[in-house]
Amino acid sequence: MMDKTRPRPRALRSLAVRNFRLFAAGQVVSVAGTWMMVVSQDWLVLDMTGESATALGTLTALQFTPMLLLTLYGGRLADRYDKRLLLTLANAVSAVLALALAVLVLADVVQVWHLYLFALALGTVNAVEVPARMAFVSELVGPELLPNASALSAAYFNIARVVGPAVAGLLISAVETGPVMALNALSYLGTLVGLRLMRPGELIRAGRSERASGVVDGLRYVRTRPDLMLVLGLLAAVGLFGFNFQLTLPLLARTVFHADATAFGLFTTVFAAGSLLGAFAATGRSSRPAGRTVMVSALLFGLVEAASGFAPDYASAAVLLALTGFVAIYFTQAANHHVQLGSDPRFRGRVLALYTLILQGLTPLGALLVGWLADRYGARSGLWAGGAASFAAAFAALSVERLRGHRRRRTAAAAGTAADSLPSPSRAAGRP
Repeated sequence: MMDKTRPRPRALRSLAVRNFRLFAAGQVVSVAGTWMMVVSQDWLVLDMTGESATALGTLTALQFTPMLLLTLYGGRLADRYDKRLLLTLANAVSAVLALALAVLVLADVVQVWHLYLFALALGTVNAVEVPARMAFVSELVGPELLPNASALSAAYFNIARVVGPAVAGLLISAVETGPVMALNALSYLGTLVGLRLMRPGELIRAGRSERASGVVDGLRYVRTRPDLMLVLGLLAAVGLFGFNFQLTLPLLARTVFHADATAFGLFTTVFAAGSLLGAFAATGRSSRPAGRTVMVSALLFGLVEAASGFAPDYASAAVLLALTGFVAIYFTQAANHHVQLGSDPRFRGRVLALYTLILQGLTPLGALLVGWLADRYGARSGLWAGGAASFAAAFAALSVERLRGHRRRRTAAAAGTAADSLPSPSRAAGRP
């Protein structure tokens, strides 16, 4: 239900919905804890393995491999079952997993394989949680506010991404990684409390179709939509090669600029700060963005990511990474809105699962490749390769889009010529 007693700026208009306010507040707390865990986990694995890029790449791959294997099934669950219940269960399981890892670290018995096992288990839960969370936003606010709510979701995610790593860096320097991981376990209460305080009667739920109930139905639907296919293909290339910042940022900080724990966390923070500005830039969107908008933003992303790899010092790297974060989130938001607003609501959970699968599920392959490159050619090579590949993919997508537009115009012109050659109704009736 809209709260009409307190008018809000246009960029924040989705916050007039009580259920969305509860959801956003809980997510800020939970995601901040998650990013604290990510920084402490990466720091710990690099410390335990002598700064091995391959070990960090393996950790990242294990966390995202379940996304590759199970996300489409997670999207099917989101389309068939109560998303609020799914999110409650997923966050409860994640809290238990985080607490178990924190106990191991605090007891000083943690080993690298423990971190690998935790990453795999958390990735399995995320394969259900992520598509359900993305599809749930439309139930919270409805189609009219969906672009704004989606952009605000990216904004609060990046607020947490700014705060979490910065706090984690300070805490790691002061009390080591164990207490940071314990705080992450506690942070899941933010989402759980927010979900249970919602009013189910105010959710905007589309009817479920029994006929289109399988994963394959969702894939068949996407195949009939060339506009979705092109954007998802571009997303695949950028996600595979360009979006490996969970690996490239810690490697750049530790192996190139030899940062301490505080500066290590700040590297992720400045990237997230740029992402936050990019998310706010998308809050004014009220309709589905054109495919060309998605492609041009991907082109710019490739340029600035590659430029980040050439940064000569810590300060210039921080500036370029902030710019990279801005363009990265603007691109993903444009792609998200293009896909989500162009999809039939009956298939939205599965389409967003495919979106998630492409954006995050391909990360294991990219992480292994970037880890291999970084071990042999240095941490900068991951940014260079990712930027170049993203630029090339965006240029190819723009070329395909231009060719399709030319064909559409030629077909329309031919149809118009054929129509002009037909006799008018008056002449066909014998009238002058």
